[in-house]
Amino acid sequence: MKPVIEVQSAADIPERWRATPIGALLRYHELGAPLPGRAEKPELLIGMCMDSRKHLRIPDNFAFILRTGGANLRLSEFRVSYAIAVGGVRSIALLGHTNCGMSGLSARREPFVAGLVDVGWAREAAQAHFDLHAPAHEIGVEGAFILAEAARLRALYPRVEVAPLLYRIENNSVGILRE
Repeated sequence: MKPVIEVQSAADIPERWRATPIGALLRYHELGAPLPGRAEKPELLIGMCMDSRKHLRIPDNFAFILRTGGANLRLSEFRVSYAIAVGGVRSIALLGHTNCGMSGLSARREPFVAGLVDVGWAREAAQAHFDLHAPAHEIGVEGAFILAEAARLRALYPRVEVAPLLYRIENNSVGILRE
């Protein structure tokens, strides 16, 4: 069984999501559904990576979008809570992606340190900065992280629908991670 469900028709969208903003996101982006005019208010929270290679086809004002390294919302819970409590969203699309820089982060220690040294940091301070913060930002395997993060968010917000999705950088497609 493939770990990602391809969305090639509306029937591929799980029934529980079809009439939700998650289903709408998948129809807009994957199936090319017509985009309505500007949404009246955000209906969805999209948690996705800060990587610039991802572009979603969605209406203006359709979603709050939180971009964090690896779609890791562990340090963004207040913003998630705000979108839910004040913004009124009841659906979260958690969107990881292939070839994420937050996966295998320790292998990027030297380029990280060198990049900070290039902009004036002392080497020791740059190393200490990486060593202090990298563990909280390492996600491991992209799909596994998104599934675990979706489970964590569901436990935190039990009346909010959370969809674990995977964006493929190589072809701009969004699939559903099989749970």
